[in-house]
Amino acid sequence: MIAVHRLATNLWGLLFPALCNACGNHLYGSEKVICTKCLYDLPYTDFHLDAQNLVAKQFWGRVSLHAAMALLHFKKGSKVQNLMHSLKYKGNTEVGENLGKLLGHKLQKSSFYDKIDLIIPVPLHPKKEKQRGYNQSECIANGLAEVLQTPVDINCLIRIKATDSQTKKGRYTRYENMEEVFSLIQPSAIADKHILLVDDVITTGATLEACANALLKNGASQISIAAIAFAN
Repeated sequence: MIAVHRLATNLWGLLFPALCNACGNHLYGSEKVICTKCLYDLPYTDFHLDAQNLVAKQFWGRVSLHAAMALLHFKKGSKVQNLMHSLKYKGNTEVGENLGKLLGHKLQKSSFYDKIDLIIPVPLHPKKEKQRGYNQSECIANGLAEVLQTPVDINCLIRIKATDSQTKKGRYTRYENMEEVFSLIQPSAIADKHILLVDDVITTGATLEACANALLKNGASQISIAAIAFAN
């Protein structure tokens, strides 16, 4: 039976080969989602070791944060864009979970993130989440939580206003677009806690700023931010 199962598995692999979500090449052996070469070659930022990194500086004077970072640099046409596209538009939730685990291992090496009480992914509007079938930031948060052994809350922070795509908007327009978008329905869940906000890609940071302000106004003691990629 074992031999038959192995044969069936190998045949399935020949007919439907598993491909790396970053480069598109075949995955081999124990590789999952991302090939070993890409895992080594991805443009890591090491922002988790620098309190004054580019992501943190982007929020200076805008919202009070304990720490802020992103795992990877984002550029158009890059392997990082391929990963984000696979996660957001191709239904490959495993990409988010695996990147979340990768992010978690980095944060374990940083003293800035050693006292997180709760992980909250940036929420999608219910209509958007229903259309997509999942929240990509929640996938990342789940992988992150598995490594950090920290709970995830997807209920207390909600998105009450649907917004247009932020992609082609300027910085100020994005900020205006995010005003009064998020609300807390369970303030007691975040009271006096250090919250880690999780997102997929940071551009201007307007969405994360709006989330952080909503959490701080409703009793969170500290807010930190972690994302998979930073487009600067």
